[in-house]
Amino acid sequence: MIEGHGDDAYRYSQIISDFSSNICAHSTHEALMAHLAERPALLDHYPEPEAWSLERRIAERLGVDPRNVIVTSGATEAIYLIAESVCKRLPKAIVLEPTFSEYTDACNKAGLIVLQALFNSRIRLGIQACKPGFVENASLWLCNPNNPTGAVMSRKQIGELLKAYKLVVIDQSYEKYTSVSLMTAKTAVRLGNVVQIHSMTKDYGVPGLRLGYIVTSLRLARQIRSRLRPWSVSSLAIEAGKYLLEHDELECRPDLSEAQRLRQNLTAIDGVQVMPSQTNFMLCKLAVGTAAALKDYLARKHGILIRDASNFRGLTSRHFRIAAQTPAENDALVSAIKEFVNSFQMK
Repeated sequence: MIEGHGDDAYRYSQIISDFSSNICAHSTHEALMAHLAERPALLDHYPEPEAWSLERRIAERLGVDPRNVIVTSGATEAIYLIAESVCKRLPKAIVLEPTFSEYTDACNKAGLIVLQALFNSRIRLGIQACKPGFVENASLWLCNPNNPTGAVMSRKQIGELLKAYKLVVIDQSYEKYTSVSLMTAKTAVRLGNVVQIHSMTKDYGVPGLRLGYIVTSLRLARQIRSRLRPWSVSSLAIEAGKYLLEHDELECRPDLSEAQRLRQNLTAIDGVQVMPSQTNFMLCKLAVGTAAALKDYLARKHGILIRDASNFRGLTSRHFRIAAQTPAENDALVSAIKEFVNSFQMK
């Protein structure tokens, strides 16, 4: 695990607006907190060794067998469990970059041989760029929608990948943050060579809760479940998960039209390039200065926090990522970045 993920406001004294985390802006948790506060007895006992009761609720919602669902302590635990479980059968892994670093880190820790392939739709999503014979014994890892770019693969593109690989791991943690229709859990179970990762952390904007789940075929689920650590999901998290599933109004639904307005305003700045995105977050690149300098400038002068994306594999010291907030906050960010860029042009 690397240093430098977003949401590091603790490094600064006065952050007013946080653009650094992809979690949708300004979620409300009062109802959930009140629900948990009324159940202090949850702290008196060990949780279920495995979160069976929550798995049943999720499976019912998705229309799959509960045995196809594995609840984890956040999507990150799911990533490491999957890497451990496929190590012996498929000792190689291809990760389409730039993306979340934990896929590579988890595969390396599990002893897999990892090849990072730059995403390029013109060469079959990087398949032809891989070493001869590598694909035959490899799993493919991808994030859809992808972090940090906000790009979303179509079902047709995913279908091409499924023909080439014996196992495709698809992290759909940001599935609620796009209007694009993605692969369903039922389809993942039916296909047999897909492992889906889902994040209730992202779905409901509760990153401190640590709650995710895996959906896959019975055969793969048995392999992954055998790696579970007992009591990895707390009683509070299990109860919170059940409550959230009953309250769709608490789901994160970012304002994608506002995100596109922010993207257009940033693109209008001479010296800032913004990649296309189908989510609330987007990847940007400076023509002058560095992302680290911009981050420090925004934090100390304007109380605005962004994500320095230079530590994503395949990116440069000029890349940064932001997630749209309120219209007023977005306008303040655009103005502050313009001020930073203009300071270089005046030199």
